[in-house]
Amino acid sequence: MFLNSDFTIAVHSLVYLAYLPGHMASSEAIACNVATNPARIRKIMSILRKTGFVKTKEGTRGGYLLGLKPENITLGQIYQAISLGALHPNWQTGDPGHECPVSSKTQHVMDDIFQEAENSVAVLLDQYTVAAVLHKIKTDG
Repeated sequence: MFLNSDFTIAVHSLVYLAYLPGHMASSEAIACNVATNPARIRKIMSILRKTGFVKTKEGTRGGYLLGLKPENITLGQIYQAISLGALHPNWQTGDPGHECPVSSKTQHVMDDIFQEAENSVAVLLDQYTVAAVLHKIKTDG
């Protein structure tokens, strides 16, 4: 029941772009800053582009640029784009067709609990923006 690293990579990438206002950054530059590989950055940035968080320019001088003001991007929005469903396990116990109520209903009850937890995580993350994260980095570092 943990977030995968894609969420952190997405936040890090957007904060990095906010740190370079008006400048385009290549997937290689972002990957170097995040400490991962450019292919992984391109995969995550593709999702962020579809949601409007980044703009892209193709070609040798291309790269990524923030698509919105950093104060208008919440971590909850990033979570919704990148990690929605991450709290739900891939496999659950029980059998909905079993006559025992514990076996047949646990999966449904747990789905409701996981959904409530996911909603709570999104609400908490909505309290923070990319601009706020960058501000904390600049002032707490």
